[in-house]
Amino acid sequence: MRKRVSLLDTTLREGEQTPGVSFSIEQKLRIASLLNEMGIDAIEVGDPNVSRDAYAFVKRVSGMGFAAEIVAHCRALEEDIDVAASTGVHRVAIFLGTSQTHLDSKSWLDENEAMETAVRAIETARSHGVRVRFAAEDATRTNQDFLLRICRAAVEAGADRISIPDTVGVLTPDDARSLFRRLSSNLETELDTHNHNDLGLALANTLAAIEGGATCAHVTINGLGERSGIACLSSLAVALKVHYNIETVAMDGLIRLSRMVEEFSGVKVPINSPVVGEHAFSHKAGVHTAAVLKDPCTYEAFPPELLNRNRSIIIDKYTGRSAVRARLAELGITPDEQTLIKIVRAIKDNPDKSSYTDNELRDLAGSAGAVQASVKKIPSI
Repeated sequence: MRKRVSLLDTTLREGEQTPGVSFSIEQKLRIASLLNEMGIDAIEVGDPNVSRDAYAFVKRVSGMGFAAEIVAHCRALEEDIDVAASTGVHRVAIFLGTSQTHLDSKSWLDENEAMETAVRAIETARSHGVRVRFAAEDATRTNQDFLLRICRAAVEAGADRISIPDTVGVLTPDDARSLFRRLSSNLETELDTHNHNDLGLALANTLAAIEGGATCAHVTINGLGERSGIACLSSLAVALKVHYNIETVAMDGLIRLSRMVEEFSGVKVPINSPVVGEHAFSHKAGVHTAAVLKDPCTYEAFPPELLNRNRSIIIDKYTGRSAVRARLAELGITPDEQTLIKIVRAIKDNPDKSSYTDNELRDLAGSAGAVQASVKKIPSI
């Protein structure tokens, strides 16, 4: 397993293709600035040919002096490439469908014509002095011999990076690993992996592709993107750290970034979402909470401190004495064993209540006769 993997965030291109999502220029600048601050390797900022505001944003962000590579996305059309290159981006990412389905139903090209189109597009971009990434759209449903041929032609034409999109999310991890092993052993170039989540395998396929030789992984914040989205930045960054000890971005910015994009996009993060979800470090069942209080590793794959988060012990009918005692101690309340039993019994006798606030727990403890230290009651919100 390699020790260095670069990440490209495409929230401002793939992510904005999420139905119902449209970022303003100022919102895009705030997202890009935070990504750059966190140390992301590359930011795909969209296709400047889409609209006037898209062009204005790409041109503006390209002049901000970010350490992250700024990448414009466009079709394999010379006029589109000319526009993309004129914005001052570091790299132009050119895509062309390579599967038989795309050749027959979208571009109406045969394999030789597709290769000629790709080479001509790459040469056009290189003539502008920009770096080039070639993306073989629908690569995972493309005949592998043809995929290798067109990728070789792209490299020979001047592309120094090849992207392999799993455009409709049909890969399995074994297939992803095998495909990238073949490509990395036959191509002298950087290899990007871009995995859609239609079958819920985007993260697993991304990790497998990296194991097979991919050098860069594409992600979006909160996993946004067409249909079911692509691999999620926070999940991949943490998985690479936990499983392979590979450092990518500054972890302490992941929650802030997630909340920012949740607000700007209007797409809510599920409460049980990995890493950034509200309940990612919440513990409820009595057996779980008692064990976590003694040793967090019993029910946590990684510590919340990695993300500057805190674990939460949920107090409800599933709660045991250890969890209640620990929460009361935080509130300055130290009941004796019999009083603690009364408090826990009162909680279990109210099974319809989903959780207790600190103020409710104080009231419950007072009713059971517990002595409380001098602590101000927090107003209920």
